[in-house]
Order: sequence, then C-alpha cells, then structure tokens
Amino acid sequence: MSALVRFAPSPTGLLHVGNARTAMLNHLFARREGARFLLRIDDTDMERSKPEFEAAIITDLEWLGIGHDLFARQVLRADAHRAASETLKARGRLYPCYETALELDRKRRRQTAQRLPPIYDRAALALSAEERANLESQGRRPHWRFLLSHAKITWRDLVRRDVEIDTATLSDPVLIREDGRFLYTLPSVVDDVDFDVTHIIRGEDHVTNTAAQIEIFEALGAPVPHFAHFPLLVGAGGEALSKRLGSLTVRSLREDEGIEPLALACYLAKTGTSDPIELRGSLAALAQEFAFEKIGRAPAHFDPAELAHLNAKLLHALPYAAVAMRLSDMNIGGGAAFWEAVKPNLSRMLDAANLWLIVKGPVAPVIEDVHLAENAAALLPPEPWDDELWARWTKAIGDATGAKGRALFQPLRLALTGCEHGPELKKLLPLIGRAKALARLNGETA
Repeated sequence: MSALVRFAPSPTGLLHVGNARTAMLNHLFARREGARFLLRIDDTDMERSKPEFEAAIITDLEWLGIGHDLFARQVLRADAHRAASETLKARGRLYPCYETALELDRKRRRQTAQRLPPIYDRAALALSAEERANLESQGRRPHWRFLLSHAKITWRDLVRRDVEIDTATLSDPVLIREDGRFLYTLPSVVDDVDFDVTHIIRGEDHVTNTAAQIEIFEALGAPVPHFAHFPLLVGAGGEALSKRLGSLTVRSLREDEGIEPLALACYLAKTGTSDPIELRGSLAALAQEFAFEKIGRAPAHFDPAELAHLNAKLLHALPYAAVAMRLSDMNIGGGAAFWEAVKPNLSRMLDAANLWLIVKGPVAPVIEDVHLAENAAALLPPEPWDDELWARWTKAIGDATGAKGRALFQPLRLALTGCEHGPELKKLLPLIGRAKALARLNGETA
C-alpha cells in the first residue's frame, strides 16, 4: 500500500499561515516519498462552515503549488461515521452520559478545589438501564464518550521520537453531542481509516489527542498510522499567533503584502528546521531536502520582516521571461530593460507599478539646484543614446558646475524622478527618454 497523507482544514475561515505550513509539510513529504495527498474538508461544523471559505482554501493551496490526489468532504460521510459509532457502542467502548454542561462544570470546579485533576469521573457507567430510561423520560439526551483503556499509550513520533501518554490522566473524550452531531475526533479517525491514511503530519497541539485516537483506531480494528507532530508557529517575539489576525492569512499575504508563492513556500518549509531559511527554485527542490529529522523541537518563529526579505530576494533573481506576462497584465511597458532597471529595488511585485509611473509620467520634478538643472538640460545630448551616455553626461555637468558626488547626483534624481531614492538613473534615463527628461529638468511636469 502506497503512503497517503491528508490535510484536513475546516472551512470556517480563510487559510491561516499556520495551517498553510501544515499543508506544506504534508505536501513536501508526499512529493519526497511518492505518496498521495488527500485534501479533506472537515465541514461538520454546519453553522460556521461556508462554501466560500472552502473555495478560498483550495485557491490558496493551488497558489502555493499544493495540489491534491484525492478530495473529500467530511459532511458527506455521515453514514460511515454513524456505522463506526454503532460498532464502538456494540464493543462497549462508547457509552452514554447524561450530565448537563452546568453539572460537568460543577464537577470540574469541585475537583479543582480539591486539587484533583479535572477528569471525568465516569459516573455514567454506574447508571442502570432504569436510571437511564428515567433520565431520558425527563427530556435528557445523552452525549457519548469513548471509554479509554487507562493504559499507557506509546508511539514513535517522526518528529518528537518516543512519546508516552497515560490515558488514566485524560477524560474519556466526548465523540457525539446530545443532538447527535459528531465532534472532530471520531469522523477524523473513521475517515483516516476509510481512506487508508498512513501518515498524519500536524501540529503538536494534537499530541494529547493522539493517545485517544490511537485507542479508537485499535477499537475499530484498524491499523494505526504513523504520526509526526511539529512545533507550532509563534510570532517573531515568541508570542502566540492569533488566527483572528487577518494579516496572517494566505490571502492577505498574497493580495495585501505582495508575497510570492515560492517565497512563502520556502519560508514555511524551512522555518523551524535546521536548514537556513533561503530560496529554492521549486517545490520539488524543497521536497528533496525535506526530512523530519531537521524539524526542531522549539517553536518556529514567523517573522514578517524575514519573509519580506526573502520575497525581495526572489524578485531580484527573476529573469524578465518569468515576469513578462505579469508586467503586461499590470500595464507596465519598457520590456526587459525596465525590469532589469527596477528589479533590484523591488520588495514586492506591486512596487513595479509605482516605478513604471516614474518612466511613463507624469512626474512633478523637484528642482533642488536650479543652476545644476539648467546646465544638465543644456548638456543633454540628442538621441539615440548609447550605454556610455550617463557617464559622459554627468561628467560634463560636473565639469560645468563643479558639483560632484551627492551634490551632483541627488539634484538630478529629484529632477528626473521626483523621488529621493530609486533605481539606477543610468538605467532609468534611456527609458524616460530625452523629451520627458528635458521637460523635467526645466521644472515641467512630464
């Protein structure tokens, strides 16, 4: 049986950078091992799940270069989930409980006050059939808990190595609500079983859940997958990342921050590992370097400034052929000459549009040194221009005015571009052309 991984987002919001990292690590492992990738939409939360969020998640994954071999919606598999629950009931591993939320809260408060762990006391197991019938006659409907073995569950985690959890320290997890709806755990295990998932790669916030899930796999007579739990992303200063911050969605990084998909892919693949955070040419190259052994145990820091730096570095290395269509779509002309002139100054692709305005105009010039600007206009040679134009022209201006260094070049930049900083004027001037350059040197908007 070939390996199969799964990424199972809930369509209750946009794809957060933390979940995107989970998808990326699953994808890289799958590509390295020749495994299949299952995209499973965990949409059992009927109130919060939205089709527009599902569509957005798929769009974000495709933008990142993450495709899928299999696709499933969990809500369509309710019959399989119900069948599994009946199996667990028949085997004595799923039992009804009648406490209300308020009663359970009171129990936990009493346990805490007595300095006891707030673990469910299994009082429902002592109820007779008559007592259960009496409670139901009063209108109570049971929620259903999975009966843990109270044994020590061990597994060899692909990231954390040997893990042991004593299920006697855990409450029997609720698998079915009073209204008959399933919570996350049972549908997740059943779908993992039915799709033959072999590797579950996810954040370490699921480590404790894993012990219960292993027992459910075993109670259903199914093979237990391999598990890999990696540390979660935190902020640059070590603070927790809030999923409610819109700036941390993949959509925001793409549309608002101008992050390139490969830059984000490289960042997600390398952050928190022993590899340096640097660019690779493709997801295939990232997959070749992927290894669970490289993932550290410390939290992985998500630093927007570091990502922005990586993004700029990627743009600086792109040849014109790689961006020609995108420049055309942005109504940016100038061809390869413009791209080579401006790409060292780009932090994001959107910056190219602002730099194109400097070439295309109109630009309101800033005349800092009238005398120098007048001499520059008078000394500007006719077109056509060759590659030596800039050196000859600025030398002539310097000889005529005595200006040199910043006193020479800064007034020229302000007059020609209206900006204090920007791409090399040697490369920009031929794109601006003599007519516009002359007008700007004369203080005219052009």
